[in-house]
Amino acid sequence: MIGVLLVDDQALVRAGFRALLGSQPDIEVLGEAADGAAAVAAAHETRPDVVLMDIRMPVRNGLDATRDIVADPGLAGTRVVVLTTFAEDAYVFDAIRFGASGFLVKDIEPVELINAIRVVHRGDALLSPVVTRRLIEEFAARAKPPQPARQVAALLEALTEREREVVELVAAGLSNDEIAERLVVSRATAKTHVSRAMVKLGTRDRAQVVVLAYESGLVRPGWTG
Repeated sequence: MIGVLLVDDQALVRAGFRALLGSQPDIEVLGEAADGAAAVAAAHETRPDVVLMDIRMPVRNGLDATRDIVADPGLAGTRVVVLTTFAEDAYVFDAIRFGASGFLVKDIEPVELINAIRVVHRGDALLSPVVTRRLIEEFAARAKPPQPARQVAALLEALTEREREVVELVAAGLSNDEIAERLVVSRATAKTHVSRAMVKLGTRDRAQVVVLAYESGLVRPGWTG
């Protein structure tokens, strides 16, 4: 069973999400919160697998709440999916930098939201292609060339040639199935390569792999795999 915490300042939105998710046999809504501060407290109380986090809320915004939840060792098993009506590039970039495992806009289809929760829960989540492009465009807009710190460079050097190749494909937005097809290996093998690379890089999930790949210069904007 996947435990979910709903965070949104609109009660009607939370009610809609609760009704939708409550109809799924493998998803349980553990609690709700109407602002970022309450979200952090509710996360500690309910220990959810996935938090659906709005951004613009009173008292404390969702980005700050995301940062606190992700940084808390006691919530290491909790993943945050930022869900908002605002799809500006800055929100996408900040959400991922603060540790969110996904970023979705509220006009997605119900089935897409349900699927997003499931893939984030199993650790195989990234972002929708549209959001991935937004993230890449943010890096492309940066004037300074990437200058990886010594620690990051050491992490990259620890990767095998195949793991570096896999990281590049992850950064291009490919799923495990697509990576398997590209490399002509099984999905299980592709997933193993991705998992090992994430462990060596010290990343929580695939979204952070994308950030590290671009900030380190391993992948440059415009590269498509």
